[in-house]
Amino acid sequence: MKLPVIRQFYQNQTLENLEKTLEVLESFCEFRGTSEEDLNVAGELITNICGALEVHANVQNGMSEKDALNSFAQKVLGSIDK
Repeated sequence: MKLPVIRQFYQNQTLENLEKTLEVLESFCEFRGTSEEDLNVAGELITNICGALEVHANVQNGMSEKDALNSFAQKVLGSIDK
């Protein structure tokens, strides 16, 4: 997870673009011939896209961009600590 990447995706991509890209990456990960390295890269991208989608949702619900980004980061870090 990289907040600058999530911020960039949030600021420069529509919800529709992010959702379609997420579908493509998930499909790519299901391919039998995908290498471990490719899966790691795709997984990182998927995490960042999911973060941008969550930021979009939180901002639409009235949260500031900064708070939405920090909220997602805390959620991820909190799940790692458990």
